[in-house]
Order: sequence, then structure tokens, then C-alpha cells
Amino acid sequence: QVQLVESGGGSVQAGGSLRLSCAASGRTFASFAMAWFRQAAGKEREFVAAIKWSGGINHYADFVKGRFTISGDNAKNTVYLQMNNLKPEDTAAYYCAANIRGRGMTLMNDYDYWGQGTQVTVSS
Repeated sequence: QVQLVESGGGSVQAGGSLRLSCAASGRTFASFAMAWFRQAAGKEREFVAAIKWSGGINHYADFVKGRFTISGDNAKNTVYLQMNNLKPEDTAAYYCAANIRGRGMTLMNDYDYWGQGTQVTVSS
């Protein structure tokens, strides 16, 4: 069984920074990509950022470009999300996900394993 565990969430004032981490445990697997999604209260889960291990290609949602950076370690199936210049609208539960089938990178259906989420709250 594969488990993804997120950490690093918390409360911060607007303009502040947080760094989220996601580590995989359990059965060894090879991922094609890993990503972060988020879900605000009352809203659908949305794509934030993804990293494709082969070629080091990153994708970002437009609303985080220039503020968030995704990075990670392919061998350890570990991914990070550095979030700078946080805004109140970034408040959400952030979820880590792993893609082992090698299809797309920005849709929830592209991902096979999910973490339980870590809460990020940004106050104005």
C-alpha cells in the first residue's frame, strides 16, 4: 500500500511564505510525475503545480506562477511546494498526488495516489 503524507501547512499572514512537503511511504513505486492540488472550503479541488521527473518539466496554474515553486526528489518520491507572497485566496487544504501511469499532469484523474491534505490559512 502506498501512502503520501503532507506536512508544512499552517497559518501565515498575507505576503508570507510556507514550504509544503510530501513524502511517500509503503510499497515502492515509480512515479511519472507528482503534483499539488488544493481545495478551498465549498469549492472543487484544483490543480496547483506538477513536476514531471523525466526532463524536469514543471507545470503551474496561472494563479501561482511567479509565487510558488515545485521541486522534489524522484528517487524518494518526495515533492515540495515553496509558496511565497501568499494571498488570502490561497487558503485551502493542499493535497499531494502521484501519477504512475504517465498520462497528463494537470487533471485529478491523471493521479493515482493521494495524500490526506495539509491546511494552509492566509490571513489579510
